[in-house]
Amino acid sequence: MKNNRAFILLMFLLFVGINAYSQSSEGPGNKNLPMQYRNVGPSRGGRVTAVAGVSKKENIFYMGSTGGGLWKSIDFGIHWKNVSDGYFETPSIGAIAVFEKDPDIIYVGTGSDGIRSNVIVGKGMYKSTDAGRTWSFSGLKNAGQIGSVIIHPENQNKVFAAVMGHPFRKSEERGIYFTNDGGKTWKNMLFLSDSVGAIDLEFAPGNPDIIYAAMWRAERKPWTIISGGAEDGIFKSTDGGETWERKTKGLPTGLIGKIDFAVSADMSSRVWAIIQASDGQEGLYRSDNYAESWTKVEMPPRTHTSIMYRPFYFTNVTANPQNADNLWSGTKIFWRTFDGGESWESRPATHSDHHDLWINPLNPNIMIEGNDGGAAVTRDGGQNWSTVFNQPTAELYTCDVDDRFPYYLYSGQQDNSTICVPSWEPGLNVLRSNDNHGLENMMYWERVGGCETGPAVPKPGDPNIVYANCKGQFSVFNRATGLEQLYYVGAESLYGNHPEDVTYRFQRVSPIEVSPHDPDIVYYGSQYLHKTINGGRTWETISPDLTAYKKEYRMRSGGPIDEDISGEEYYAVIYAIQESPLKKGLIWTGSNDGLFYLTRDGGENWENVSPDMPPGGRVSNIEASPHDPAKAYYAVYRDYLGDEQPYIYKTEDYGKSWTRLTDGSNGIPSDYVTRVVREDPNRQGLLYAGTEFGIFISFDDGKTWKSFQRNLPITPVSDLNIIRKDLAISTMGRSFWIMDDISPLLEFNFETANSLHLFTPKDIYRGEQNIHFTLPGNPSVSPVTIEFWEDKSLIYSKEEVLENIGRDDWGIYKSTWDLRHYLADGQKEFRGPMVAPGKYTVRMKYDGQILEQTFNYEINPELEISGTSIEDLHEQEELSLKVAKLLVDIRGEIRRLENEITTVKNKKKNEQLTGKLTKLQKGSRRYDKPMLHEHVEYLYEMVSDTPQKLGEDAFERYDVLMEQWNSFKE
Repeated sequence: MKNNRAFILLMFLLFVGINAYSQSSEGPGNKNLPMQYRNVGPSRGGRVTAVAGVSKKENIFYMGSTGGGLWKSIDFGIHWKNVSDGYFETPSIGAIAVFEKDPDIIYVGTGSDGIRSNVIVGKGMYKSTDAGRTWSFSGLKNAGQIGSVIIHPENQNKVFAAVMGHPFRKSEERGIYFTNDGGKTWKNMLFLSDSVGAIDLEFAPGNPDIIYAAMWRAERKPWTIISGGAEDGIFKSTDGGETWERKTKGLPTGLIGKIDFAVSADMSSRVWAIIQASDGQEGLYRSDNYAESWTKVEMPPRTHTSIMYRPFYFTNVTANPQNADNLWSGTKIFWRTFDGGESWESRPATHSDHHDLWINPLNPNIMIEGNDGGAAVTRDGGQNWSTVFNQPTAELYTCDVDDRFPYYLYSGQQDNSTICVPSWEPGLNVLRSNDNHGLENMMYWERVGGCETGPAVPKPGDPNIVYANCKGQFSVFNRATGLEQLYYVGAESLYGNHPEDVTYRFQRVSPIEVSPHDPDIVYYGSQYLHKTINGGRTWETISPDLTAYKKEYRMRSGGPIDEDISGEEYYAVIYAIQESPLKKGLIWTGSNDGLFYLTRDGGENWENVSPDMPPGGRVSNIEASPHDPAKAYYAVYRDYLGDEQPYIYKTEDYGKSWTRLTDGSNGIPSDYVTRVVREDPNRQGLLYAGTEFGIFISFDDGKTWKSFQRNLPITPVSDLNIIRKDLAISTMGRSFWIMDDISPLLEFNFETANSLHLFTPKDIYRGEQNIHFTLPGNPSVSPVTIEFWEDKSLIYSKEEVLENIGRDDWGIYKSTWDLRHYLADGQKEFRGPMVAPGKYTVRMKYDGQILEQTFNYEINPELEISGTSIEDLHEQEELSLKVAKLLVDIRGEIRRLENEITTVKNKKKNEQLTGKLTKLQKGSRRYDKPMLHEHVEYLYEMVSDTPQKLGEDAFERYDVLMEQWNSFKE
């Protein structure tokens, strides 16, 4: 579609009808507290690999996302609410089991079983006994990924879990685990090795002593994906899990990989298995004698290939509980068969790439399906589905911002497209609702070139131009034309290639860096650093190979059964680039196999400045200090190598020496992998770190760290950006978040937190002004008086009762002013017009002391460009205030007349008063003629709603209405 805006408008019209907005887009916490995060979307679902429903309550469903936690719907998927926030230590969900006899009892295994390169490690089992309202940890903390959980149909305390283990290294906690005390203790019932885990479990319908188990060797490395081995296969127990026997009759004879089962109460002896296998033996298998012997279902080659597409990522099959020949299977396409797998047809779905399906055993027309776009519910057997545009679970790789007012945020959304969403700062009232149940900005987004991997980087000074990437291919998107121009470096296909067979090795998430000194200079990374000065039409390679490129990691990804070469496995590529904002041509790079490089002359000469650290880690981001050109920070991610430690490094001498800022004991836990680090441009040494499980802050240049999680849900923080004293955040599973005002952090320190202090407010251009302060000790004196002045004129004053305003656990209080005049209107205040841009003073009075700070309320630059001046806004403020005062006077007279009418007993006098009242206020019917009050209201709305240069009619109309008012008073 040429114009994305047309598509966005269409989406709005579609979703207005179903009110498809999440019930809970905010994280836990009090939004009135200081420095809270605000979710800004997109409300466009991310990958879901676990789903479940409640058979006897057809409207209730659960879905587990790969980075967004566990969600619940009570209205067939129209709305979703997160139910794991505040309880789960990881947002990665692997399996959900609801106890049929009492659906208030739910077990959830964490750690997604789709172990692609951005998979998040699980942290055990969780249990709820109140339908997901609260949760308790239920063991298996070191299980890594849990692929399946099943509850004994007669005993809620007997539960089996298929434990895959750690996805990036060998681990002892693998295999089939069982608890008979509701998760208090677990016993390993089937263990094969530290490399082979369990991926699926099923009871035989009607006989829970018979259990089927699938064992799978799976391991992810930065350079490959391993799926399958000699120990893998199908195991069966006939004594409730006490003993197990491997089944082989009729099954593949070579290597076996991932397996998924399906059973149906329609035929209890039958069990289906979809099996990844070597030597052309993979496919769908059927047993009609409780897995004792198997027969391969012969299917047309094309369809056979389709249901076995990318087996490590998919391989799933589900049987209709009331029809054992009706199967569903998902890969890139959603498949269905009614003849036991001999023929298949594709079915409509909300998104591609399908991972899990639950079918209601009492009504098979009701299903919930999880795919790369979220979770969707059907009530008609798959003809129609609920939307996935009501789940703010986007997995975002980066967080770039443009320089518009208000600014927009950009990223690549995994499994979807690049994306651009507005920040919509509070008070703008643009596409925003305060009740969190309307179509907010979270339903607004644009695709801006590139694809799911991103990044998408807006050009400074011209946000219509976006430099974008799609799996190593560079492009330039023009918002004005809606066109994307493709300028691939080397113009060479990457998928399916051995790394030695390509000229340039690009990763899926290839970094783009726009020079802070010249917006036409763009850097792009393969194993080399590339530079363009004309939007990609020509490229210059300005470096040698800046990676380790060790021989042992040069291979075609995959094995030992299937290859999987999707571009994300190229190891030895540049993964991070940053040019110093203080010195042109001083460029830092980092590779995904652990090397740091620096050039100080724009690429003429390069120096390997790698610190002494464990080898091979991915440099996930670089922060060139905005305060000192010799200083830089690197965040290194080694989870893919089986090392969960946090690694953040700092240099202050151009890389000659490095200091590790995260040893696991100075604030960031030892198993919180680090993804990003940023230094605040307004305070040297104020650092923010994004980790696998949240955000941290340091006030002492990394010597110590404290959690800065606040109300942000537990989720990987993939990138951070500080803009106009706001903190913008991208997450791997919960979309974008913004902390609107971090100005207190520029002056805060814990040593003086219990003293009287008024923080300097940030300069603003619209919205609300936050006033932050601290008080001595545990204050008993109340209230605090906050006043706002322009020169010697008091604009607004409020008394804050401390018990009624937000105070965070650092001792910071927050008061707000919406930049408006307030007029006395009887016993209440009338919310008047906004003040005009200018310099304002905030005065705080407490316990006999007075503190003052100043701030600038600045004109929106884009408003100024459009032809509205500060003088125009002062003129608007003056007239709006006059109209507001007139409106308040008229309302006061109306109240006086109404009160007098109720007390006057004289009929003639009463009629005179009623006559006067009718000249001011129209009658109660909708289309009664408007009187003076309504005319003034109408004018007030016209002159005060939007910052603008007023037309002459506004002034003339005010004079007419004022004359009518004066005549009335005579």
